[in-house]
Amino acid sequence: MSLSAVPDRVRVRAPGKINLFLDVGSVQDDGYHDVASVYQAVSLSEDLVATPADDFTVSVVDEAGAPVPGVPLDDRNLALRAARMVAREVGYLGGVHLEICKAVPVAGGMGGGSADAAAALVACDALWGAGLTSPALQELAARLGADVPFSLMGGSAVGTGRGDRLSPALGRARFDWVVVIDEAGLSTPEVYAQLDRLRAERRPDIAPRPEPPEVDPVVLQALRSGSPDLLAGALRNDLQDAACALRPDLGELLDRAVEIGALAGLVSGSGPTLAFLAADADAARGIEQNLSAMGHRARHISGPVTGAKVVTR
Repeated sequence: MSLSAVPDRVRVRAPGKINLFLDVGSVQDDGYHDVASVYQAVSLSEDLVATPADDFTVSVVDEAGAPVPGVPLDDRNLALRAARMVAREVGYLGGVHLEICKAVPVAGGMGGGSADAAAALVACDALWGAGLTSPALQELAARLGADVPFSLMGGSAVGTGRGDRLSPALGRARFDWVVVIDEAGLSTPEVYAQLDRLRAERRPDIAPRPEPPEVDPVVLQALRSGSPDLLAGALRNDLQDAACALRPDLGELLDRAVEIGALAGLVSGSGPTLAFLAADADAARGIEQNLSAMGHRARHISGPVTGAKVVTR
């Protein structure tokens, strides 16, 4: 493949996500679960700068410029794997350095690693002038992980299968959220395993869902209408009880959600980040202040936002 001139650097921004709805099917023979999910890309995002290099390297800092613990800097890093994948795809023989500024919490259930991978796909494609089509990037994203294709797409979408078969959800109305970020992450495989254990105990409050998993149409109606009240009544996450079983303090804060002004609250993905839906931006700012006064790391964010995109070159 003929590649165009290489620019000095490419900056890409990719969004974190909230699972507004997550219906988890029974565990399959390969250990995975089919899901039906509604994703919303939110304004808490990752910034990635790609620059030419002789090898493939990555550095990760937080918004204050400090190193981020718990993020691998070798080939276990999803963004680095994405960069190598693009290089193989287009026959690029050089390397790249990826500098990631993380705002999405590590192991927080908001798809930060997937956002990094999506950003790396877009950045390397632009840096090397590869000209990969959107379907080609989506195919590479699906090979990296179930949440990566949505990080490319952005907006709001329904995900089925492993969560990577996407269809856009109609409706662009703004929804305001407050997220509570927890420094102690939860392992996604551990949360799924806990859900399987709870279901094996045949607890009546955590019964397996009908197969195959499906999305409640009320969620999509709420997105189309732009109604926070309607959406609040339809939020659901099958992983929530499992996450709260591993971290009972999460359930305690969720129970207080309405008391501090939220319409509803839920665990984001596999947790431990909590997302509280607000009636509007003013209400969200009040919730953020209340949670911060309680000693929590709270952020007012909104969605939907666009997927991974070049913001400067």
